[in-house]
Amino acid sequence: MGGQACVFYGAAQVSKDIDVLLLADQANFTRLNAALAELNASRIAVPPFDPAALDRGHAVHFRCHSPDVVGLRVDIMTRLREVPAFAVLWERRTTFVDDGGVEYDLLCIPDLVQAKKTQRNRDWPVIELLVTIHYRENVAAARPPHVEFWLREARTPELLAELCHIFPGPADDLQSKRPLLRLARDQRFDELRTALDVEVREEQARDRAYWEPLRQELEVFRREHRNESE
Repeated sequence: MGGQACVFYGAAQVSKDIDVLLLADQANFTRLNAALAELNASRIAVPPFDPAALDRGHAVHFRCHSPDVVGLRVDIMTRLREVPAFAVLWERRTTFVDDGGVEYDLLCIPDLVQAKKTQRNRDWPVIELLVTIHYRENVAAARPPHVEFWLREARTPELLAELCHIFPGPADDLQSKRPLLRLARDQRFDELRTALDVEVREEQARDRAYWEPLRQELEVFRREHRNESE
């Protein structure tokens, strides 16, 4: 669901960890524990490995010590901000199969784009590239959900102008939800770049607001952990 998924799609993002979204049920937690044991993985930092903490949106972090993956970090989550429930994500996932027949299940690009809308500046160029890749791969056989995704999420003035030209009807329909599409339609690129920057800052603010109570809870976890260690 993170940088490694971006690599599979061709929107390369250097990542030293693997981010995994897990279906939160007891059978999966049992399987996860078995996998972590095989990797000789130990929990690092806080929060604790607690289904209740995961359900509130926390990520639990592990470091692997098995010789073939020594140092690899694995981050586990069961919930993402403004992303559908796991069953929906699983239904529309993308599956890659390598030469050895191993399957890799990834968030589909639209869901991955939503998951990457964070307060980190480095995630936004990746979003731009993911949307462009999805557009180039699907424009020849575009379906309405594709067009809506591109018009909602495209991040370059040139691509937005192209979309408004090719799909004027859907672009007009979405202007009330994304007003900067009017600027793209009229090719007012300087104003459009400013509007795109504002969009990023607003989304980053929403992400900060989402994480603030979780950050405060992490501080409580850290104090409790220090007290237990003393």
